[in-house]
Amino acid sequence: MKISIRRSRRAAVSVALGSVLALTATACGDDGSSTGDKGNEGSGTGKIVFWDNNGGVRTDIWKEIIDDFEKANPKIDVEYVGIASTDYQSKVDTAIQADSLPDVGGVGAAMLAGFSAQGALEPLDSRLAKSSLNGKLNEDMVESLTAAGGGDGRLYSVPTSANNGVLYYRTDLFKKAGLDEPTTWDKFYEAADKLTDSKKNEFGYTIRGGAGSIAQALDAMYGQSGLTSFWNGDKTTVNDPKNVEALEKYAALFKKDTPSADLNNDFTKMVAQWDSGTIGMLNHNLGSYQDHVKALGVEKFRGIPQPTGADGKRVQVSNPVDGIGLFKSSKNKDAAWKFIEFAVSHAENSKFNESAGQVPANNEAAQDAWISKAEPTKLAAAALTDGSTSIVQLPYYLPDWGTISKADNEPNFQKVLLGKMSAKDFLDTLAEQLDEAQAEWKSQNG
Repeated sequence: MKISIRRSRRAAVSVALGSVLALTATACGDDGSSTGDKGNEGSGTGKIVFWDNNGGVRTDIWKEIIDDFEKANPKIDVEYVGIASTDYQSKVDTAIQADSLPDVGGVGAAMLAGFSAQGALEPLDSRLAKSSLNGKLNEDMVESLTAAGGGDGRLYSVPTSANNGVLYYRTDLFKKAGLDEPTTWDKFYEAADKLTDSKKNEFGYTIRGGAGSIAQALDAMYGQSGLTSFWNGDKTTVNDPKNVEALEKYAALFKKDTPSADLNNDFTKMVAQWDSGTIGMLNHNLGSYQDHVKALGVEKFRGIPQPTGADGKRVQVSNPVDGIGLFKSSKNKDAAWKFIEFAVSHAENSKFNESAGQVPANNEAAQDAWISKAEPTKLAAAALTDGSTSIVQLPYYLPDWGTISKADNEPNFQKVLLGKMSAKDFLDTLAEQLDEAQAEWKSQNG
């Protein structure tokens, strides 16, 4: 049955409105400002509110950066609000409708188009051109966020970091089982099966079945199929027969070579499970590297680029560039911009990314010594620049991408894992929604 994307998005916003009161207390805009209000520059002093789009995981490092900023700018007070990554998009959508946005907040590529389409973000091109950051940011990351903004060629978020998909594996368990490093998909599946002994609660792999599952499934699909483009003309390739076959094989790991609890795993549960158990492999990104170091020590695991196909070629879907955006309704844009500029400066951007284990957006920070010591970050950066990897660009520019890849299809992917929906039906449904969203976007953007 055809699903109206516009109708599903309105429904999601209606649900989000139910939690508006919880947001209003911590957001700025007590004067009733709205996204239709252009806000103003303010005095450059006083209070600003910052929403962290990965609260809990990144709370400590952001508080450290805020402390540094307030020492350097004693007339500006930053109120930190940490919001879990799984809740962030709905919180911002709710705040847009309720006229209760903060001054500044995390805005990554995956949700950028949806926010900018609602008129919530301030264009930052001219501010960046006049700032100390001009010419010092990774051009590819700036271009990625510009492209993700919805098609008007403006920059709505200043990049902070690039993440990348990583296959983490337990070197101690692989050595004990006499397994080769899982550098190919064939070796990956062999290891997943050989390391599994469900009676001993030992599993070869942990799969992401809860929030955030779609991007990981797409990565596994395109990695195996070898398809290198998300579109074939005006139609998506997600339901190409090669992708259907790849998803069938990947989903078949569930409960055979993975714990049954994986059905509801978001990334925090999945990472915690891997760090504390005897599971051979985990697909996540650079962001969890430090968690693994703390839990296992560097001697018990490695983080390597995604497996290659039988032909030796590696295909990955694009991982969203993260960034910081300035909300249009802010009454203190001058102070908010000072915070953004400071947070992405050499020292602070290096500090943030060393903590997160990600690739810095600031070019000077990307040359710092810690990069060579963080092996997964070093290998990921190399894989992205040495020509060994083809990247399938996900359509972050579609305003409905967030809804399609989360609320609309995460429950369906769980049905695939449970055997209640075929991989083909799942991908055909996903393709229909994407084709509709693409057609709508093209009609609006010429």
